[in-house]
Amino acid sequence: MIESPLEHLIKTNPDMEVWWDSSPLVYEQWVNRMLSAADSSKRGILAEQLSRLYNTEDPAKSIFRGCTTNPPLSLKAVQSDPQCWDPWVDDLIQSNPDLTQHELYWLTYKEVVRRGAEMYMPIFEASSYRFGWISGQLDPREASETGAMIRGAEELSSLSPNVMVKVPATMQGIEALKVITSKAISTNVTVCFTSSQILAAGQAVWEGMQIAKQNEVDLTQWRSVITMMIGRLTEREALDIQAERRGIKLTRMDKHWFGLAVFKRAVRMLHDNGWPSKMLACSMRAGPLVAGRMRFWDIQMLAGGDIVFTMPPYVLEPLFEFGDNLNFRQEAIGEEVPAEVMNKPIKIPYVIQAYEPNGLSLEQFNNHPATAYTIGGFSKASQGLEDYVSKRLARVGKRA
Repeated sequence: MIESPLEHLIKTNPDMEVWWDSSPLVYEQWVNRMLSAADSSKRGILAEQLSRLYNTEDPAKSIFRGCTTNPPLSLKAVQSDPQCWDPWVDDLIQSNPDLTQHELYWLTYKEVVRRGAEMYMPIFEASSYRFGWISGQLDPREASETGAMIRGAEELSSLSPNVMVKVPATMQGIEALKVITSKAISTNVTVCFTSSQILAAGQAVWEGMQIAKQNEVDLTQWRSVITMMIGRLTEREALDIQAERRGIKLTRMDKHWFGLAVFKRAVRMLHDNGWPSKMLACSMRAGPLVAGRMRFWDIQMLAGGDIVFTMPPYVLEPLFEFGDNLNFRQEAIGEEVPAEVMNKPIKIPYVIQAYEPNGLSLEQFNNHPATAYTIGGFSKASQGLEDYVSKRLARVGKRA
């Protein structure tokens, strides 16, 4: 058996987890695209490696231990399979003539999550509820509405015991997170970019857990992860604008180091506080080019960690392309970012706000450039799914 890069990576820490970052409903489509694009001489080996990522015959033996998804990915799952979803939504509309367009949209989204959870349930059961989670995201258009998020979390978590609710790291999201956790609802904090947000999320989860214990709420099937969106932090225009104003030219390598510095600090903060949440790395970007060879620092420099990596196709594809050219070291996660490397970016306010634990106040979370940008994109996708339902609603009405 020739091991894949992911199998080399997870050997650096037995508690490391790799999750699929997309709807489970589109995994087979992605595998087929990968195989059709592969060189014929390598296709057989690749097919074996991909079959081990998500083992369709025995999911409990999969390398993937969970799954994250978001509104754009859920929209894509529906749009990519109209033969499945068009009649399902049409039947939903006809069976529920009194429901509003928004209510129909939410039921459709929940069905996407429910079907994904069903695919990962064998992993959940075989691991005694430790693995096999799938994240269902709260409606991002309600990211500043505490009550709506709490109600949404209750609905999503009721779909399946292995549904983990994605709660935004907004000011109101942090408030909702404490309440949601107190109900023993598993959570994945999302749209999270800064040490301040991670600290606030970790504290809220811990406090919610204490309330659950006081109320004798069963926590045996509960988990918490906090996501840091590395690439979405380092790619924002505000970073380049502020750097330019100070006469600083940031290279791609500088930006990789910046994102890694924040993530490594977050891992230490959660550990030092003894909080139960586990850090999850997402939005990793390939690079930089070092000595003529392409690296994948966002993954390589975090190897050996008791963390979660969630990987979409745009991460997995270069990983498999680089193959054995990538070296994963067990000690990488514990290595500090060199002080001389951070001397340049730490002069930029955007970097200070992200790296320093007190860089942002709770009231500033919603307006952080990366948070605002990402919530905007997620909201657009949610509206896209609602627009799809609206079009089906119009078609059903015409046929009636």
